Amino acid sequence: MEQLPFIPNQVYRRSSLHDQYGGNRQSGISPTVQYPWILIFSGTRGQQHGYKDRWENKNVFSYTGEGQVGDMTFTRGNLALHDHIRNGRRVFLFEYVRTGYVQFVSELSLVDCDYFETHDSNQDLRIGIKFFFKRAGVELDINVEELGKPVSTVSQSDILQPILDDQPIIYDYLRPNITERSGLVNTRVGQGAYRKSILHRWEYKCAVTNFNDLRILIASHIVPWKDATDQERLDVENGILLSPAYDALFDKHLITFDNKGHIELSSSIETSAYHKIGVTGSEKINNISDGMLSYLSEHHNVFRSKLIL
Repeated sequence: MEQLPFIPNQVYRRSSLHDQYGGNRQSGISPTVQYPWILIFSGTRGQQHGYKDRWENKNVFSYTGEGQVGDMTFTRGNLALHDHIRNGRRVFLFEYVRTGYVQFVSELSLVDCDYFETHDSNQDLRIGIKFFFKRAGVELDINVEELGKPVSTVSQSDILQPILDDQPIIYDYLRPNITERSGLVNTRVGQGAYRKSILHRWEYKCAVTNFNDLRILIASHIVPWKDATDQERLDVENGILLSPAYDALFDKHLITFDNKGHIELSSSIETSAYHKIGVTGSEKINNISDGMLSYLSEHHNVFRSKLIL
């Protein structure tokens, strides 16, 4: 791995970065002029434009493409990020610490990208682009193919090997046509990106058993889609990755988890029946975040109400 030109955790004046290296001073995605680099900037102020950046796990960062109004497209900065490996450009992530000042976080390398539903600066619903990056030099504990097939005009094998080898990525993403877009916006646009976020967030393992074959695991909502608000439906904190038996029981509120992650079993099923499918009653989720607590609490309340009935 090449030497880093920036110091991790060092705070820089953003204007000084551009004075030295060039690039757009206003955009979140800034290809430099003097060097084959792309500087990307993340911060809470982007939320007003529907940007939703986050560390899905310690090594995977999801980054929203540029474009403040209307659907995002693979042009300009978005295209530069999409093609950064093929074009030999390095990507460096900075996060705002205060107005005009950014902290260098890490060099990144593209893993995948997908569409998701968000709002624009006018608060109108639109289709955004979600980039999934890994820390440069890190190997993910997953076969990239299991994340889901990207839309492409080339074969799956032609796509995957370049990603695994950090070689040029040959994607040809097709934006939905008008009819498809209308259907997506009114149903579950972004579920591809949402599922990928869940997979990364749970580090490709069942939240309960650590089983790690993604052909089997199910990414589910804690508060069901039909009961969730628009925001909750695409909130990664409202997602959980489970093995099929646990997913089915959890979905039907036959099991739940308290705010410490301990499992609770419904008395509507005999203990011996749980044991037949491998559920012991001693299971525990260890990777609970603060953002999950309200969703788990709501699931727990429904579980309790069904017991009373």
